[in-house]
Amino acid sequence: MRVLLVEDERRLAELVKSGLAVEGFAVDIAFDGAEGLWMATENTYDAIVLDVMLPRLNGYALCRRLREAGDWTPIMMLTAKDGEYDEAEALDTGADDFLSKPFSYVVLLARLRALVRRGGRERPVALTVGDLVIDPAGLKCRRGSVEVALTPKEFAVLHSLARRPGEVVSKTELLEQAWDFSYAGDPSIIEVYISALRRKIDAPFGRSSLMTVRGAGYRLDGLL
Repeated sequence: MRVLLVEDERRLAELVKSGLAVEGFAVDIAFDGAEGLWMATENTYDAIVLDVMLPRLNGYALCRRLREAGDWTPIMMLTAKDGEYDEAEALDTGADDFLSKPFSYVVLLARLRALVRRGGRERPVALTVGDLVIDPAGLKCRRGSVEVALTPKEFAVLHSLARRPGEVVSKTELLEQAWDFSYAGDPSIIEVYISALRRKIDAPFGRSSLMTVRGAGYRLDGLL
């Protein structure tokens, strides 16, 4: 799950990124509003965490521009300001949630997971592909009634595939969704995680749901 964090307080941004990475999120950081707008326009994100007081372009204006452009990626606004009028302005510009600084990291994580679960449009709480159930809010996976333990990165790759069941998803697309913007490693890392997922979600159950489409990418099928 990929998140854009637009925050000009660099220490806070790096701390939030580190914490979210442990939870399986791939986090890109923009340190001003103009950079944030460019990154949000050029990339696909599951959610955006957006500070209000930003240089070059404030959070209200950034949110408004995205909504006017038809981008309905879930947005959580962060601000050092408080009061009902600030919250109302954030929501009126199209934000989905609002959190005042200083905030609890536990609360931020819980509310961010809720935003990712809802997505930019109405969608089920859990994704179901055949008897494989993927819960993005709880970072849980099960095959039928059997819980399958996945690492955060394995879950991120599987979640990207489960959002497009039956479709071919390229390595590039998987890298964009499960790794952050700065990743410059070997793209073949995807093969390592695909192999690990097959050992966990397919082999123990006698299934072959995770398919390789030679030269194109990978496909998650729901056929039993």
